[in-house]
Amino acid sequence: MWALIEPLRPPWPTKSPGPRPVSDRLCLQGILYVLCNDIAWQLLPPDLGFGSGQTCWRRLERWQQAGVFGQLHRLLLAELNAADRLDWSRACVDGAHIRAKKGGADTGPSPVDRRKTGSKRHLICDGRGTPLKVITTAANVNDVTHTLALVDGIPAVAGRPGRPRRQPKALLGDKGYDANPNRDELRKRRILPVISRRGFPDIKGLGKLRYVVEQTFALFHQFKRLAVRWEHRTELHDAFVSLACSLICWRCLNKPDS
Repeated sequence: MWALIEPLRPPWPTKSPGPRPVSDRLCLQGILYVLCNDIAWQLLPPDLGFGSGQTCWRRLERWQQAGVFGQLHRLLLAELNAADRLDWSRACVDGAHIRAKKGGADTGPSPVDRRKTGSKRHLICDGRGTPLKVITTAANVNDVTHTLALVDGIPAVAGRPGRPRRQPKALLGDKGYDANPNRDELRKRRILPVISRRGFPDIKGLGKLRYVVEQTFALFHQFKRLAVRWEHRTELHDAFVSLACSLICWRCLNKPDS
């Protein structure tokens, strides 16, 4: 994956003051170490050659500002699309709460965690569970308010002949996404809304198709840094989320097609 990241890095200043910086590849390994093991930056083992935790933290901030992780995610989606491993017949949406230990932007009282400070991760994935777009909000934000933002936030995915693809044929959601104005907007985008209505039984068989979004949330929580939000700044938390999306896509790309 380093071969994909390397050309995306912003150029380093030619006359940077101070000692020679730690190589970007070693810093990336340090960032991945924090993402997978959820340790404090200052506890990053210096004997592994990653540099100090402050060095890796600043490199993470710099790359996020340059859009490196978002570009990496789009490149991997394009490769999955070229390999015919994206299911555009449907997309699934859902939200998951996480506790925010240090508060910060986009946090609020969680309605499912005794009003403790938390955030919500809004996710849209394809029919195979590949993450397409993730939005971080406060924990007390309703799912339905970000339905269209998730759909419109899907990047243009190249990899196949013709125009890049960015819309699924259908959108699957639970009763938390029940809103007639959203259904109308989805139909204007030529997307079929398959969303259960409040006060009525769930659509038969919908759960069997939507399980992939829950599976993707479980994959996110395998990265221990994402099980709890520690970053005070949303953009740094989103950097970890984007990197996790890229790693999930990378695993899907290198997984034998069953």
